[in-house]
Amino acid sequence: MLRYSLKRALSLVLSLAVASLVIFAVIEVAPGDPASFMLGVNAQEDTLAALRAELGLDVSKTERYFTWVAGMLQGDFGVSYTYRTPVSKMVADRMWVSLPLALYALALSTAIAFPAGIYAASRRGKAGDVAVMGATQLGVAVPNFWFAMMLVLVFAINLRWFNAGGFAGWDKGIWAGLHSLTLPAVALALPQAAILARVMRSALLDILGEDFMRTARAKGLTRRQALWRHGVRNALIPVLTIIGLQFSFLLAGSIIIEQVFYLPGLGRLVFQSISSRDLIVVESVVMLLVFAVIMVNFLVDLAYAAVDPRLRSRT
Repeated sequence: MLRYSLKRALSLVLSLAVASLVIFAVIEVAPGDPASFMLGVNAQEDTLAALRAELGLDVSKTERYFTWVAGMLQGDFGVSYTYRTPVSKMVADRMWVSLPLALYALALSTAIAFPAGIYAASRRGKAGDVAVMGATQLGVAVPNFWFAMMLVLVFAINLRWFNAGGFAGWDKGIWAGLHSLTLPAVALALPQAAILARVMRSALLDILGEDFMRTARAKGLTRRQALWRHGVRNALIPVLTIIGLQFSFLLAGSIIIEQVFYLPGLGRLVFQSISSRDLIVVESVVMLLVFAVIMVNFLVDLAYAAVDPRLRSRT
């Protein structure tokens, strides 16, 4: 297990190094000068030069890259060009919205998908299976921002159970914060639950056809007992993959939902920073999100080894 973990950790470090190069290169070659954007098209050249020097834009890109990476390794993401505020503080403030939203949506997605997928697999070809698969097909086809608008229309405008947007803040209590995140979390969770339910059903159907499942039935276990004791656990590996990918997506890909519900999360921070050419914020937030994706995949790999000992024996 230790050797397996070290190999995955080395892969994680190499992936982060490559990702940092790609992120820096892609963002730096984008057209537009932050200093010109901040001062306007009529700014004097000496004024632009002074601002570039203040922002650290007057040095070579290679030096800027290594300065940026060295700062991140020490927890220093630099200072925002626009707000003149440490990027780490801006990220920390927004993370308290985006991270709970992603975890909330993932919990809802899993709570919906696991029973639905297991129910559909246990009733293959029957009315229950058809109904679940029809619902998941709809969930996959409909984009989450449409769900978001329908939720606002029904639960915020008509029923008035929730606010249409904004975030109450955790200082008003956990319930108030979760209440503000409920509609966005549901809008994010429903499409992901549809995908996860289909994967759970498919993986479980493959397991139910294996010889060891027939052996378990032959030893006297009922279909339900064999399903829960042997089927579900062995079907978890592909499901764990999807859960890891979904968490990464929910954390990094909720820009539209945060815009719909006007949530002050990382998604809106990236959107606003791109609009204002605040490169240091864009680079740092994107790198942080990439780190989260790679770290989640690393943890999923370790979860594989915990679920399936055969993976450990191959290393």
